[in-house]
Amino acid sequence: MDTTMVSDLLREAVSVAIKIGSPMLLLSMLVGVLVAIFQAVTQIHEQTISFILKLIVVISVLLLGGSWMLNTLQDYTHQIFTLIAS
Repeated sequence: MDTTMVSDLLREAVSVAIKIGSPMLLLSMLVGVLVAIFQAVTQIHEQTISFILKLIVVISVLLLGGSWMLNTLQDYTHQIFTLIAS
C-alpha cells in the first residue's frame, strides 16, 4: 500500500463522513435559525424549544435516511477490507 492509496482512502473517508453527517447538521442548523427568528419575534426565550425541535429533526433524518447511511458505510468498509485482503 503506497502513499497515494492511503491518501485516496483518507479522502474518501472524509467525503463519506461529510455525506453522512451533512443532512443532519444542515437540517438541525436550519431549524435552529428558524426557531431563533421565531423566538426573537415573539420574545420567547426558552432553550428547550430549540433543543426539542432539533432532536426531532435529527431523529427523523436518521429514521428516513438511516438505511442509506448504513449502506454507504458498509460499502466503504467493504472497500477497505478488500484492499487489506489484496
